[in-house]
Amino acid sequence: MLRILIIEDDAEAAAYLAKGLTELGHVADRAGDGEAGLEQALAGTYDVLIIDRMLPKRDGLSVIEVLRKGGNYTPVLILSALGQVDDRVKGLKAGGDDYLPKPYAFTELLARVEALARRPKSGGEVETTYRVGDLVLDRLAHSCRRGQTDIPLQPREFRLLEYLMQNAGQVVTRTMLLENVWEYHFDPQTNVIDVHMSRLRGKIDKGFDVPLLHTIRGAGYTIREPAG
Repeated sequence: MLRILIIEDDAEAAAYLAKGLTELGHVADRAGDGEAGLEQALAGTYDVLIIDRMLPKRDGLSVIEVLRKGGNYTPVLILSALGQVDDRVKGLKAGGDDYLPKPYAFTELLARVEALARRPKSGGEVETTYRVGDLVLDRLAHSCRRGQTDIPLQPREFRLLEYLMQNAGQVVTRTMLLENVWEYHFDPQTNVIDVHMSRLRGKIDKGFDVPLLHTIRGAGYTIREPAG
């Protein structure tokens, strides 16, 4: 699963992209102008940014330049209705990593986004695979296996496990899960976490010798390497 920010002022186009990416199990946030997009890009941790060239309040190239000057090297795919060579050159010189002219095919956009997510970022490699013991989660392939056993996961289960594995060895509270997995900034007063955690535990631990997912009473949950 990838976390993607779409900065696009065409609401219909942005909704189309977000829907397609979400259906594939990715997380797609949206911003409708350059100022809001820059704020979200600075505040969040994204794998790829999709930025429209022409935006209200702050144009796309300006957004990219500010990010790069601030040390943010998240891969950027620029979308533009301007297909001239000079425009593409300006976009790449501003710090963009790839350029896709409008109109575009969603399949091509997806391929470009996934290719960008595999690129090395400044300071290290992009982490697309998480491992805890013999449990392996591949974000790009959207697959999970433990040992030699493939484990099918629903999108929410995948996102839940991904977040736990990102924080392996640490206690993850219910509030953290609600905010980062369900994107709730309030307590819905339901047992949604317990239900999903029970299902996830049944998939990744049931039938295996050593459990990896643990409940920390009064605190939350953790996934960790087997002791010893």
